[in-house]
Amino acid sequence: MALQQARQGDRQSLEQVLARSRQDLRRYAEYHCAINDVEDAVQESLLLVSRKLASLRELGAYASWLFRIVKRECNRMKRAARILLLQPSDLEELEGPHYPAPTGLLRDVAHALARLPAHYRDAILMRDLEGRSIAEIAAELSLHPEAAKARIHRARSLARHYLSPSDADGVPALAADG
Repeated sequence: MALQQARQGDRQSLEQVLARSRQDLRRYAEYHCAINDVEDAVQESLLLVSRKLASLRELGAYASWLFRIVKRECNRMKRAARILLLQPSDLEELEGPHYPAPTGLLRDVAHALARLPAHYRDAILMRDLEGRSIAEIAAELSLHPEAAKARIHRARSLARHYLSPSDADGVPALAADG
């Protein structure tokens, strides 16, 4: 009843629905988000729900809709954090007593991923780090599934090339293909 009233624009009902949803969202976010991002993901999700509740076509789908929103928000935050960490300048800043410098293969992989064009890096991280399906990646990147597969393949090939012994100036020849 309160959900229907909230959907029709009743502010008090909306506040009740959001308050009841908050704990469930928080538990779900704790499972899917980095610990520091839980509260931010919940807040962003509740804000989006408050703005988009009127557009929900089926009230029975409210719970799954709510959880999809928070999961998407968690994934967005993970990607944003990862992209920041993959910049070569940021790798240098991480070195210190609390964060030992990445060495060997870890450093090489981080640098190879940082050198990938953003569209390749996003695709490869979604697939290989987050374990997302081709269909999910295609939907997220607004691509046909075959195009998503091709992008992942090209990203892996380019990353392998970056990890292989390079020519004299340290830049693989394939990098110009982008």
